[in-house]
Amino acid sequence: MPAGQGSPGVPGPAGDRPEPRPPPRANTAEQWIQSRVDRYGPVSKLSLFGIPTVLLTGAKANKFLFFNPALASQQPRSAQRIIGERNILELMGEDHKRIRGALLEFLKPDMLRLYVGKIDGEVRRHLDEHWAGRRTVTVMPLMKRLTFDIISLLLFGLERGAVRDALAGDFNHVMDGMWAVPVDLPFTPFRRSLKASASARRVLARITRETKAKLERGEASRSSDLIACLLSLTDDIGARLLSDKEIVDNAMLSLIAGHDTSSILLTFLIRHLANDPDTLAAMVKEHEEIAKSKGDGEALTWEDLAKMKLTWRAAQEMLRLVPPVFGTFRRATEDIEFEGYVIPKGWQLLWTAAATHMDGSIFPDPDKFNPSRFGENQSASVAPPCSFVAFGGGLRICAGMEFARIETLVALHYLVRRFRWKLCCKENTFVRDPAPSPLHGLPIQLEDKVASP
Repeated sequence: MPAGQGSPGVPGPAGDRPEPRPPPRANTAEQWIQSRVDRYGPVSKLSLFGIPTVLLTGAKANKFLFFNPALASQQPRSAQRIIGERNILELMGEDHKRIRGALLEFLKPDMLRLYVGKIDGEVRRHLDEHWAGRRTVTVMPLMKRLTFDIISLLLFGLERGAVRDALAGDFNHVMDGMWAVPVDLPFTPFRRSLKASASARRVLARITRETKAKLERGEASRSSDLIACLLSLTDDIGARLLSDKEIVDNAMLSLIAGHDTSSILLTFLIRHLANDPDTLAAMVKEHEEIAKSKGDGEALTWEDLAKMKLTWRAAQEMLRLVPPVFGTFRRATEDIEFEGYVIPKGWQLLWTAAATHMDGSIFPDPDKFNPSRFGENQSASVAPPCSFVAFGGGLRICAGMEFARIETLVALHYLVRRFRWKLCCKENTFVRDPAPSPLHGLPIQLEDKVASP
């Protein structure tokens, strides 16, 4: 790698040979990252997908990657074509600021508190239909459907029915080719994803047109759902802030990000709690106390969520141990320097959550599940800034972080109160493809505690 005046080159394998990568379905990525750090230090170069790449690890590196304006998001070409080129991950500068601001308008606390009751209703219906009275269930596909139903209702106003079922089917195939080689040939995962994406986009475009008409007739309001919110946003002269294409592209991204990551978190929490009776008992106690303060059948409120402190600490600890997103890429838009190393324009940079999440100097006994790491009495100095990065950081920190918290807390409130469960598989393993997935989708033996919540 070229070095600046007097700047050392980034260490890495001799020459420009591509660096061997871990098998995509093997759960060895963390070990692979650590072996590179052990060999070359926190900054090293390699070749990934045929592109010169710099791996940066550590809290300082995370801060550099999250806050440097000269770094653009770098998504696989396959993901860009499937989601759409005007999604927030692909944009920089004023375009990124404009669209992120629009999404945050929908996701701000004043708006989210209006949706807690809707999420509550979706969770209860899901558990009644797919969990209650069952002797065994497979958790991951059920959690994916639950979070899909929640987010499709709140983002697009889609009630249960044929349209939502069809969109769910499309999205199962959309995910197939997100990280595939972008070769558009018959029978490839990428072709399946493109076809599913085109079908989903037609549905979202139709919803956008229908919502626009409802707004004009006064049958919908800015707070009805994400599409209505985005259509309602205007600039100082009354012009719409987002085009229809930008709305569809970012609706696609929001649906993918919102339902996939939350379902992974819920699945792995259920897996862990099966073998952690102390944490489970403490969570049950927390939620039973909340339930006692409410009338029969009364939905949870924003204020109830604020009382679920232990549950959210456990969720954060699970995000530390098994982050849904292993890491992402950035691209240098100009020559930049980090810790004396010059990184040329056009090179991509890779960061991973595990590099700090599993660092024993930051999180003692990093393999141990310990929700108290995130307790109220923990000093901010215990973990340096940009060490816990399950939601990213900086200008591109996950816009849906608070939405994910609400989904998780509401779902766990009813799960831990209504059911007991045991793991069906003795082998407690998971793979990354590229997101983490437990063995066989996590089948469990299920027992109802009570007939109804």
